[in-house]
Amino acid sequence: MGSVEEIYESEVHRTITRRTSYKIKETSSKKTTTMTTAPAKLYGKNLSEYDDLDVDQLLSQLSPEEISILSKEVDPDDNLLPPSERCSYECDKEATGPLNRKKLIEHINKQALETPDLPEHKPYVPGTVRGKKWVAPETNGKSEHEDKIAIDLDDEYGDALNNASQEEIIDLAAILGFHSMMNQDQYHASLLNKGQPVGLGWDGITKSTQPKVYPPEPPNQTDPEESIKRVRDDDPKLLDLNWNNIKNISDEKFENLFNALVENTHLETLSLVNVGLTDRLAGKLSEALEKNCTLRVCNVETNFISPVGIVRLVKSLLKQRSLEEFRATNQRSQILGNKIEMEITKLIEQNPTILRLGLHLEYNDARHRIASHLQHNIDRSRLRRTGHFARTYTGGWVVHKKAK
Repeated sequence: MGSVEEIYESEVHRTITRRTSYKIKETSSKKTTTMTTAPAKLYGKNLSEYDDLDVDQLLSQLSPEEISILSKEVDPDDNLLPPSERCSYECDKEATGPLNRKKLIEHINKQALETPDLPEHKPYVPGTVRGKKWVAPETNGKSEHEDKIAIDLDDEYGDALNNASQEEIIDLAAILGFHSMMNQDQYHASLLNKGQPVGLGWDGITKSTQPKVYPPEPPNQTDPEESIKRVRDDDPKLLDLNWNNIKNISDEKFENLFNALVENTHLETLSLVNVGLTDRLAGKLSEALEKNCTLRVCNVETNFISPVGIVRLVKSLLKQRSLEEFRATNQRSQILGNKIEMEITKLIEQNPTILRLGLHLEYNDARHRIASHLQHNIDRSRLRRTGHFARTYTGGWVVHKKAK
C-alpha cells in the first residue's frame, strides 16, 4: 500500500483536465474538413501550465496583508453577499455615534471651504477665444424660412387670400387646425372670436398670463340621515339624491339607503361618487337595483369596487331594465381585463334600455360592440318617443306607421 502523498498525487493527476487540440478529418471524394481548437492562454502562457499548481498551498504561504490586497483585486460575483463585503473600500475609522445631520452638513461645508480649488492649466483671459470659433454657414442672402411653396388656387381663392388681413389669416389657420403657425393667445382668441391681441403678429411672443383664481367648491351639505328618511318615506319631491364626496359614511347608512331604495317609486338619479363603496356594499346596491323600477341614472365612480363587483352591478340592470345611464369608472382596479370586458359586453348587448355607459374599456372589440348597441338603443328610444313603436301584449315592440 502506498503512502498518503503518493495516493494524493495520483488523485490530483487523475482529476487534472488538460487542454489539447483536436483535429477531425473527414475524407470523401469531394471535400475534407479540418477543425482545430486553440489552447486557452492567460498573459501569453497556456493555462495548462497552471494545472499542476496547488492553489491552497500558494494561499497558505501568503501573509494576511497580501491576502487583503488580493481580496481587493477580486470581486466575488455573488448577489447574496452584502455590498460592504464586495466593496474594496475599507474604513478603519471608529464609529462616532448616531447620525447628526446638522453636524454632517457643517462638516461638509467646512471641508468645501478649506479644500483649495484645482489650478487651471490655462488662466482665464477676458476676450480670448479658446478652441474653434463657430462660423455661420453661408446662405447666399436667403434664410431657411424664405422657401416658398407653389400652390395652385382658383382665382377667387387667390384674390381672397391676397387681400386678407393678418387677423383673418390667423383665424383661418385656427379653423384649419394649423397650431404651429400661431401661439396660444392667438389660437384661443380666434376660437372665442375676441379679436387678435394687439402686438401679436406672426413674430409675436406670448407672455405669461396670471391664472384665474376660482373659489373652491363648497362641501356637500346633504344630510345622509334625512335623505335616507325621505327615500324610505317615498317623498315625491326627491328625484335626485347626491352623496358625492361625503366622507366617513358608515356601512349601516349605506345598507339603510339601499333597503329604502327597494320600495321607492320616485327617485330617478342616484350619485355615489367618492364615498368609499366596497364590493359588499356594491352587492347590496345590485340587489336594490334588481327590485327598483324607477331609477334612471346611477353613478358610482371613484370607489373601491372590483371588476367582479362591476359585473354584478351591470348584471342587475337586466332585471327591471329601467336604468338608462350607469357610470362606474376610476375604481380600485383601473384595468378590467379581457374576460371581464367581454362579460360586460354580453350583458350590455342583452339590455334594451341602457343608453349611456361610463366604463373605461381597453379592448377595441368591447368598445365597438357596446357603442353600436348603445346607438341602437338610442335610435329605438327616439322612435318610441316619436310614436313609431307600439307595445304589444307580450311586452315586445312592433313597428307601425304613424297616423297622418
